[in-house]
Amino acid sequence: MKKHAIPMVLVLICLLTGHFTLNAQNKVLQELGEIAIIDQKVMMPMRDGIRLATDIYRPKTDKKVPIIFSRTPYNFNSWGDGEQRTRTASRALEAVKRGYAYVVQNERGRYFSEGEWDILGVPLTDGYDAFSWMKDQPWSNGKIGTLGCSSTAEWQMAVAALDHPSHAAMVPQGFGAGVGRVGDLMEQGNWYRGGAEQMLFFAWLYGVEQDKFKPRIPAGATQEDLIRISRFYDLAPENPPVDMSEALSHLPIQDILKNINGKYEIFDKMIRRKPNDEDWFKGGLYHDDMDIGVPSFWFASWYDVSITPNIALFNHVRNNAKDKTVRDNQYLVIAPTLHCGYTRATENTIVGERSVGDARLNYDEQIYGWFDMWLKGEDNDFKEKTPRVQYYTMGSNKWQASETWPPKNAKPTTYYLNSDGGANSSFGGGTLSTKKADTDNPDGFTYDPMVPVPSYGGNVCCTGNAVKGGAYDQQQMETRDDILVYTSDVLEEGVEITGFIESTLYVSSDVKDTDFTIKLIDVYPDGSAYNLDETIQRARYREGYDKEVFMEEGEVYKIDLTPMSTSNYFKKGHRIRIEVSSSNFPRFARNLNTGGNNYDEKEGIVAHNKIHHSKAYPSQVTLPIVSE
Repeated sequence: MKKHAIPMVLVLICLLTGHFTLNAQNKVLQELGEIAIIDQKVMMPMRDGIRLATDIYRPKTDKKVPIIFSRTPYNFNSWGDGEQRTRTASRALEAVKRGYAYVVQNERGRYFSEGEWDILGVPLTDGYDAFSWMKDQPWSNGKIGTLGCSSTAEWQMAVAALDHPSHAAMVPQGFGAGVGRVGDLMEQGNWYRGGAEQMLFFAWLYGVEQDKFKPRIPAGATQEDLIRISRFYDLAPENPPVDMSEALSHLPIQDILKNINGKYEIFDKMIRRKPNDEDWFKGGLYHDDMDIGVPSFWFASWYDVSITPNIALFNHVRNNAKDKTVRDNQYLVIAPTLHCGYTRATENTIVGERSVGDARLNYDEQIYGWFDMWLKGEDNDFKEKTPRVQYYTMGSNKWQASETWPPKNAKPTTYYLNSDGGANSSFGGGTLSTKKADTDNPDGFTYDPMVPVPSYGGNVCCTGNAVKGGAYDQQQMETRDDILVYTSDVLEEGVEITGFIESTLYVSSDVKDTDFTIKLIDVYPDGSAYNLDETIQRARYREGYDKEVFMEEGEVYKIDLTPMSTSNYFKKGHRIRIEVSSSNFPRFARNLNTGGNNYDEKEGIVAHNKIHHSKAYPSQVTLPIVSE
């Protein structure tokens, strides 16, 4: 009986206070309860009458306080286990200790929030209305900062373009899925890269889209009822575990979620949208014709799925915001980690298989210094101590700083792809040099969409077990004949490449449409070949995303691929390598080469593709080499 006495007492405490459970996560809530006023399941009203479930943690003080606001599609119910809920409580505790109210809210239609959820269809006005409600609370000083990574970041940019007077600053982290169009980049929230579907959302939607099947709480339920319900029912259904490495291979790709018994209504709409479809411009994505009116502290990472669009957005706002104060208050951090992996950096940070050294950074101190300046009005030393751009250079394994991106001392240097016509695999004769070939000896390879080049490492997110993110040794991959390999001479001196990597291919094919991929590699003296970044271009969109132009056999076409990005020091004795192929699956959906819709096709045809390189057809990459 004595063994059961203590647990029963604790259970009674849980029922009475609502702040304690037997797990470690709720020890944080216990500490929060000592220093904070906790107001859970506040149903914040939107202009159309829908109410959004909101938890509020604020200091026990009579003074008005600023607010750090996080809106998310994920479960933050503080009752029970789970990484997201532990993270929410810990962030709330940190914020309250520093004199902030921490407000976390579920998106429309998620968990206890009313309404219907749509990955792109949630009204922008929800964010605006939330700001208005929070600023009017008697405990609020009227200043609100937004904070979050991935899905808690992606909504921030488009709402920032509404320029609510209380939205004083934002810290978007891993925010690429909120970026629609920036200049020539037309990713539409990471759905596309170069006109080819990125398959991360195929897997992500399977994991999160179950709202149709959740029980519905009666309209008008009281806050007391919602708190009580949340203690014993989480409104968090889960789909059965799925082998995504197998699931993503299903054809046609429009039936992937149906094939694994997932919910597919939203997916059905998105899979049919072309890159320039008008529906991409109706939802919550940010596009470059929208003016961001908020000082921003951006966080990106080298092995995230959308590093180039993320940096491009920082540059766009810094150069184009209408308000000079906004232009002058854009800051950027680029870490050598996977998606949202900033705080996982250690004194020996391993990304995939490659050690990139001690990549730690004082993230919390910088973020709260930023918020203290904008939300509390403190005259602190943030601007004196914080570089405009902080970026980590892999290889030399150090944090560096610059006033611009790319750094002003990064000189674009063009390297040309050359061979005698046999660059197939690492055993071929492909070279990368600053000299053009005199004559065209094109490299041909066969691309069979039924046997695509598998993704191995890379700049990925959210694909379950289908793709491992980060840097992996590509040597075994490079034995394939459908990968063209172009390698520089052994470097006599170390070379730092930091910035955007532009690439142009001159191609031909015997099919109407196909894809072309590029990967940048750091080759070690022992032959280890670590990937840095990768990109793809669908040939039909080579002249822009507002039209489709198909190829004709025998014709040579110029294709400019979307830029890659990195900061990497190639040490003395290393070599720089470029891989070219036509698939990187399931990182990107396979092009079935028919010229058809691709999403509704089951059968592909084999493509015989060529890369041309000569004075007339100078296939090339432009590397930003940093001078001393």
